[in-house]
Amino acid sequence: MRSSDILIVDDEVGIRDLLSEILQDEGYSVALAENAEEARQLRHQTRPAMVLLDIWMPDCDGITLLKEWAKNGQLNMPVVMMSGHASIDTAVEATKIGAMDFLEKPIALKKLLATVERALKYGEMQTAAGPSLDRLGNSPAVQEMNRRIETAVRQSGSVLLCGEAGSPFETVARYFHKAGTPWVVPEKTEHIVDTPAELLQKAAGGVLFLNDIAQYSKNIQQGILLLLGKADKQNVRIICPSTPPPEDMLDHPAHDGRLAALLSGLCIRIPPLRAQADDIPFLVARIAAELSETQKIPVATFTPGALAHLRQHTWPGNYAQLHDTVRDLILAAGQNEIDETAAAALLGRTRAQTPDDNTAGLDFNLPLRELREELERRYFEYHISQEGQNMSRVAQKVGLERTHLYRKLKQLGIQFSRRQGKNDAADSESEEN
Repeated sequence: MRSSDILIVDDEVGIRDLLSEILQDEGYSVALAENAEEARQLRHQTRPAMVLLDIWMPDCDGITLLKEWAKNGQLNMPVVMMSGHASIDTAVEATKIGAMDFLEKPIALKKLLATVERALKYGEMQTAAGPSLDRLGNSPAVQEMNRRIETAVRQSGSVLLCGEAGSPFETVARYFHKAGTPWVVPEKTEHIVDTPAELLQKAAGGVLFLNDIAQYSKNIQQGILLLLGKADKQNVRIICPSTPPPEDMLDHPAHDGRLAALLSGLCIRIPPLRAQADDIPFLVARIAAELSETQKIPVATFTPGALAHLRQHTWPGNYAQLHDTVRDLILAAGQNEIDETAAAALLGRTRAQTPDDNTAGLDFNLPLRELREELERRYFEYHISQEGQNMSRVAQKVGLERTHLYRKLKQLGIQFSRRQGKNDAADSESEEN
């Protein structure tokens, strides 16, 4: 439960007291802030259901604070702007940033109460609707995944989430969970076989979320098969992550091919982090904001150089590695800005500690042809990242003519831009001249 319903941010004590008195009389709990710094602290401490935010404040105006929350992924509650001097253009700007509404001072009692009620209902609806699909970014790879999720949510049946180790399986699984329904994770793996009826009863009407099915024994996988057969009767949706794709599990001696075949009907593939470099700044800001919310870690500032370095990293550990990296950088920096030197130093230490990164996640039980393709894919993705998407330099680095390189990348399913390649070639030519 929230410790406050409404956060009022206004530098005029008379306005704060008046609004507080009115809203408390209506039964709302209220927190008060006289400037942006207090607003930041109270938003973190009280987690308000909505914010009434004055535009004109001495230290930091409301528009700037609104932009900050939007940029840092902290605009997860309705915000209503207030001002006695703002123009229509200012109100429009606030709405574009993410404000829900605008109140002009002096605020009429009836309009205030109607706006607050509407904002709170809107916030409840957003919470009930579950997480937004833009949570993991907006790159083409993520957009494609989101389209598949939107289709799958409207269907019934269990879901297989395929992705590399470190992929955000639970985040994606949450898209299938409806607010107010059970979210169940087995406390012990053995419960899948020993007490399947109890698990399904607990999850009735909601989601049963399992761990990576490829890590389970055949006995446990057979238990999952039984769960899948009875899930519909309890209206339970079972979500199963898997690091290998189902086609690799069908004939593998360590896996039950029947389970892979059954789950392959509704499979969502999560793209590796190296395929969504453009999302890195957004993800870094969101992770930093979440760490601030959950662990009371100050929201950190990353320089453009630091973000560029993070974008260029190959992230063999995917989202989990990015999360840990952002946390470690913030803790090491304290209240200071995080620059490129800090990012490079941490990622350098990480690489030094894991000399087997080049082979991490490779399945040496695969046929040689498939294993070679995966290794080649990583090889080219590494050099594309290292060269900042400059395809001319990549071609020189790997010793291939550019047309041959493009053909090879297409064969391996690696996305690239011919236009970017042409631009790179022109840039390289001009540099040489």
